[in-house]
Amino acid sequence: MTRKTIIGVMGPGDRATERDLQNAYQLGYLIAQQGWILLTGGRNVGVMEAANQGAKAAQGLTVGILPSNNTSGVSAAVDIAIVTDMGNARNNINVLSSDVVIACGMGAGTASEIALAIKSNKPVILLNDDLNSKDFFQKLAPKNIYIADSVEQAIALTQNILFNF
Repeated sequence: MTRKTIIGVMGPGDRATERDLQNAYQLGYLIAQQGWILLTGGRNVGVMEAANQGAKAAQGLTVGILPSNNTSGVSAAVDIAIVTDMGNARNNINVLSSDVVIACGMGAGTASEIALAIKSNKPVILLNDDLNSKDFFQKLAPKNIYIADSVEQAIALTQNILFNF
């Protein structure tokens, strides 16, 4: 059996912008259309919820890595909920379990996931409007940080990364 590709979509929860939510939904949808598995933080808020809803709209498989010791607050669009009781430490599981990380929007948790991905030599695609974060992370890891200006470009970059490994 061939191992399935897992794409992590990370982004803000409560502080996600409307554009973040639209991008996350479309990312989830296109990830599912590619036959990839979507991995998120699993909660029913923000980028996590939007990406999971998008993937389910395209009949994709979704995995949610939850911060608590139960499934309360899990997105109804998560197929496989992984309960960690690790709080923000679950961010490392999110990153290490993903073949490619797409950061959709920016917040403290997202920044921590990007930093963990850099430390683990994982490819990260930044899809946000924050020029400072793009510049900062690209300077930290110029070979592993990719910039996308659209969801379609993020998917194309993901395909390139996957086929060049």
